[in-house]
Amino acid sequence: MTDGYDCYQNALAERVNGILKNEYLISKPNDLADAKRMVAESVAIYNQRRPHMALKYKTPDEVHRAF
Repeated sequence: MTDGYDCYQNALAERVNGILKNEYLISKPNDLADAKRMVAESVAIYNQRRPHMALKYKTPDEVHRAF
């Protein structure tokens, strides 16, 4: 998941994986195609609709568009 041996990058990757598993991927996918669709939907929700406390309750897309 990370390049090199930066432990902070690994922590970030583990956090994102945990959020995906615990908040979005609640039901088990039927097959690989279903899993890919579920992950794509989850990432879209996370980036476009889920407000983040660290971003002052804005979505990542809102913050990205501000730059």
